[in-house]
Amino acid sequence: MTRPKVQAPVHVLVLNAGSSSLKFTMFAMRGEQRLAWGLVERIGLPDTVLHYERTDGRRLRKDVAVADHDAALRLLCATLVSAEHGVLPSLSAVEAIGHRVVHGGERLHESLAVTPEVKAVIRECADLAPLHNPPNLGGIEACERVFPGVPNVAVFDTAFHHTMPPASYLYAIPYEYYAKYGIRKYGFHGTSHKFVAHATAEFLGRPLTELKLITAHLGNGASITAVERGRVLDTSMGMTPLNGLVMGTRSGDIDPAVVLYLARRGMTADEIDHLLNKRSGLLGVSGIGSGDMRDNVAAAESGHAQAQLAIRMFVHRLVSYVGAYHTILGGADALVFTGGIGENSAYIRARVVGQLACLGCHLDETQNAAVAGRAALISTAESTLKAVVMPTNEELMIARETARVLAAPAGALGTEDRK
Repeated sequence: MTRPKVQAPVHVLVLNAGSSSLKFTMFAMRGEQRLAWGLVERIGLPDTVLHYERTDGRRLRKDVAVADHDAALRLLCATLVSAEHGVLPSLSAVEAIGHRVVHGGERLHESLAVTPEVKAVIRECADLAPLHNPPNLGGIEACERVFPGVPNVAVFDTAFHHTMPPASYLYAIPYEYYAKYGIRKYGFHGTSHKFVAHATAEFLGRPLTELKLITAHLGNGASITAVERGRVLDTSMGMTPLNGLVMGTRSGDIDPAVVLYLARRGMTADEIDHLLNKRSGLLGVSGIGSGDMRDNVAAAESGHAQAQLAIRMFVHRLVSYVGAYHTILGGADALVFTGGIGENSAYIRARVVGQLACLGCHLDETQNAAVAGRAALISTAESTLKAVVMPTNEELMIARETARVLAAPAGALGTEDRK
């Protein structure tokens, strides 16, 4: 199926549909201006709330009665064009809708205009992302009903990592399990890693095709990626987002035999899943009742021994990956901190960079202490491995991808079967 090249959309609505929430951002693509953003949370429950904010600072918080995602979307539409809070003259101004979709598997490896075939593959990938792909698809189908005729584009968290070589993405189990079931590393946070890779290249004044970067998305969920000249060589998350770094409530890397041991001790698969995804990480180690890094840092600074241990483990795991990816890349130009922790925690950045002197990275303590939520160089002038803070903007990346897909001539679907 082909379609002609069309003019890039002026207004793009970006949606991230969860099981009981609908996050949104409205963009004017000329100048990439964010017009309004927010979410409808607790959809279908008695205490549903609309949160809405405009660029000029006007805010709205409203208790609403919303039964499903269609109703949430219609509420959003009414707000976007309302006399008091609106930012659009009419709904016809919405020329395209970009959707975050967590998992594209192996067949959907780039951002794509939504077609029945694309939806079918998103549905097939629900086995790989059961908590995310079904509501993501539900958001797409709600838009098809509420905005008939307006093109939808799916932007996949896994897409940026599709360039990983087989030596990186395959697990050392019998190959037949990959061939039959697609068991492999897929990686996540790809939209964020792609955005900060491009933004860092612009910040450094060099083409991305000349750079070797280590991008660290550090938040409640955390991942790190080795990017060689715009292509991913490796990433820490695996078949699911559980693998890799120590996270807010996720264990990250763990001996798989631990799972077997716990099963033999009587725990069910669901109980182990809950343990590793919801009760581990900073929350599980620190014992302070929180997986939020800010709470753990505060506890550590007040002398809480387990919180101090949790932070040491977080930093140790991260530094280990930085060293490994520096080697895989054959040297790197920059380590990039992004995400809530990476952008805002000078405390964590200092402890990470403080262990990287052997890689030629040295902290500018004054600059690091002054940086929160903005792009900055926090390493010294003599550092051969730069340390950069770069705010991520996944919503803008989705809007850009939506505009790019719709403005470019399309040939084949852009899917492929497993190699």
